[in-house]
Amino acid sequence: MTVTVSGTEATESTRSTRSTEGADGAEGSVGAKGSVGAADVLRPHAEHAFAEELSALAAADDRPRPERWRLSPWAVATYLLGDTLPDGTVITPKYVGPRRIVEVAVTTLATDRALLLLGVPGTAKTWVSEHLAAAVSGDSTLLVQGTAGTPEEAIRYGWNYARLLAHGPSRDALVPSPVMRAMAEGMTARVEELTRIPADVQDTLITVLSEKTLPIPELGEEVQAVRGFNVIATANDRDRGVNELSSALRRRFNTVVLPLPATPEDEVDIVTRRVAQIGRSLDLPEVPEGIDEIRRVVTVFRELRQGVTADGRTKLKSPSGTLSTAEAISVVTNGLALAAHFGDGVLRAGDVAAGLLGAVVRDPAADRVIWQEYLEAVVRERDGWKDFYRACREVSA
Repeated sequence: MTVTVSGTEATESTRSTRSTEGADGAEGSVGAKGSVGAADVLRPHAEHAFAEELSALAAADDRPRPERWRLSPWAVATYLLGDTLPDGTVITPKYVGPRRIVEVAVTTLATDRALLLLGVPGTAKTWVSEHLAAAVSGDSTLLVQGTAGTPEEAIRYGWNYARLLAHGPSRDALVPSPVMRAMAEGMTARVEELTRIPADVQDTLITVLSEKTLPIPELGEEVQAVRGFNVIATANDRDRGVNELSSALRRRFNTVVLPLPATPEDEVDIVTRRVAQIGRSLDLPEVPEGIDEIRRVVTVFRELRQGVTADGRTKLKSPSGTLSTAEAISVVTNGLALAAHFGDGVLRAGDVAAGLLGAVVRDPAADRVIWQEYLEAVVRERDGWKDFYRACREVSA
């Protein structure tokens, strides 16, 4: 027996317990003590944080849209890459990188192939995944977070055991996974850190991606995906505990590799934008006050990551950490918090020094030697970096 499982009732029920319409018309999260305004949410979902941009794009978008897509592929790419619309609305860039990468990713979602975003840690895979889902489906929350303990039920379905024991297997006792709900509603499901999921659980996706069907043998039924359904997965092969994808599963994905920022200017731009967004939610000082320190942090990360100084004259040893753009964002954000709460509100070398040490020195023995050599051979001799050198030496002592 084939049935179309509607996730609408379950979805609306779930949403009604986690969100409500505030007095100002903005959707907010519901907690144990009542509603919380959207402005109070620490990290709004992409579809809420950039609702005005998405609405403006939808109004200006006159291109063909795939079934159940909120925007056309062109508008989705514009949302990620940024532009200025004819009405003057500025669409801020969500991804700074080659345009072709975004175009290939968006086009993949418009086909029957799933999308795998691959890259080293910190290359914005999760960020891009969330914004793609928000632009395509208007909902980035159909998420499976991959870990070593992710069970098969997280991808297929689970059971309400009270109802299962009382009445046996039934539709009322079934708890749909985010993937099942996305299939039923023609939405985009996200699977984060796919290679952290055990191999046998990963392969649960094979039938979903190839047959667009999810069998429910306990009920003698199946869920068939409706048009608009697709999956975005993210993965990297740098961290420990990685489970290689089977060749059968890998064939079901179109793989798009997200590279590290190509130039120092691109990386400074990315760090500045993200720190500004995070800082606004935490009431931290404005980023422009600390742009010089951001450039220094990015320079240090890039030189140690690439094993050579920016001028190409001095070869360096690379530490064990990835020194990703995401870690640079964390270092600068922490520095802004120090400047705000224990300084004069201006980001200085002393505010980022401790965070840099923590990011670079992951192996206390080997990495500390590499860091000390870099400080003495490069930072100490660099014009205009004396304050930076002193601050780093102080926290490294």
